[in-house]
Amino acid sequence: MLQRVDGIFINKKKYALEILERFEIDESKPVHNPIVPGYKLSKNKGGVTIDNTVYKQVVGSLMHLKATQLDVMFAASLISKYITNPTQLYLQATKRVLRHLKGTTDYGVFYKKR
Repeated sequence: MLQRVDGIFINKKKYALEILERFEIDESKPVHNPIVPGYKLSKNKGGVTIDNTVYKQVVGSLMHLKATQLDVMFAASLISKYITNPTQLYLQATKRVLRHLKGTTDYGVFYKKR
């Protein structure tokens, strides 16, 4: 949090960097969009299932960032729909959101003083 004369800026840079390190994305290249433009994520029946524990941890971490990372809000909500039966495809989408987060750790919300 940074308090200035004209308002307050809130971000969770430290938390975002911890997430990237925890899920080993800190060395990856950032991407501009959290989801591939035009790509629709839908039920992936017959896909390779993965351990849902790690998937739940990533999704939970992203959900915590939603309040200050508005660009991550939609993507986190979308990937959370598949939390009960995740597949490799959903994990790839989740990793893309993390790679996007890597390039936007300085983003936050500015509340202007009136």
